[in-house]
Amino acid sequence: MYLLRRSHYVRCSWVKDNPLEIAYHDKEWGVRVTEDTKLFEMLILEGAQAGLSWTTVLKKRENYRQAFANFNPEMIAQFDETKQLELQQNPGIIRHKRKIASTISNARCFLEVQSEYGSFSRYIWQFVEGETIQNHWQTLEEVPITTPQSDAMSKDLKKRGFKFVGSTICYAYMQAVGMVNDHTIDCFRHSELLVD
Repeated sequence: MYLLRRSHYVRCSWVKDNPLEIAYHDKEWGVRVTEDTKLFEMLILEGAQAGLSWTTVLKKRENYRQAFANFNPEMIAQFDETKQLELQQNPGIIRHKRKIASTISNARCFLEVQSEYGSFSRYIWQFVEGETIQNHWQTLEEVPITTPQSDAMSKDLKKRGFKFVGSTICYAYMQAVGMVNDHTIDCFRHSELLVD
């Protein structure tokens, strides 16, 4: 029903004719996220995407939720070597040894940031001074893959021990959690997110 109602809408050109991509684009991408568990989920998924398509990650997202305790960082931080080996055999997720290990170590780093700042949200949103950067791109080709803000975020996350947080991943993360509005101006979501 949702897809039928919005099938005539103009979307960002990266969206393919795929129900998962359409739903993600229309409901999540670029929407401001301040809830810590959701911020953690997106950080892990963006890191998991490295070298792969976002569609691959979306297809495995529910499996990730099951395998990684619904992205509960406190529980993931307790995963041991036996659990890591078990996860490497799980066909429902991306079975990359370093990505799995980084999810666990990132959970521990995430908890440290929460402890220091009171919330991960307070920490991560400082890189855009607490406000969504409203861009007005006409085409997908204009959208950058890194910015000074993603460079700063990447540098600081790495200093804190996070893995799979290069500047390109950080910028994709910023797009995903609404730190930037990178919907192109012809996309129906661009103007909706200007007023949200």
